[in-house]
Amino acid sequence: QWPLVESGGGLVQPGGSLRPSCAATGFTFSYYTIGWFRQAPGKEREGVSCINDDGSTYYSESVKGRFTISRDNAKNTVLLQMNDLKPEDTAVYYCAASLYYTPVSTRYDYWGRGTQVTVSP
Repeated sequence: QWPLVESGGGLVQPGGSLRPSCAATGFTFSYYTIGWFRQAPGKEREGVSCINDDGSTYYSESVKGRFTISRDNAKNTVLLQMNDLKPEDTAVYYCAASLYYTPVSTRYDYWGRGTQVTVSP
């Protein structure tokens, strides 16, 4: 059983919105920073956003002002509200868990399998 499971990706037109979610099982979710990463074909994995146990948030410059991350510790869930989507947001989006508040992927211990987000006319 995977510790993190993403859902809510899909195909959307430019300017549209999606809200992928990340559901966690098998570890003490509330202790962990949860991050969202994305990887487009031929590109390196990029840290998009993360939220730590006290609700502090980080956003990359490429998504700041368009994406909002939130968490519900009672439901072991993190949401990524993505607005004003652009074709360059197209990628597989992964969530991950870390005991560190960081956008650096190598500091993350648990990963999901990813959900595809495609932004196209």
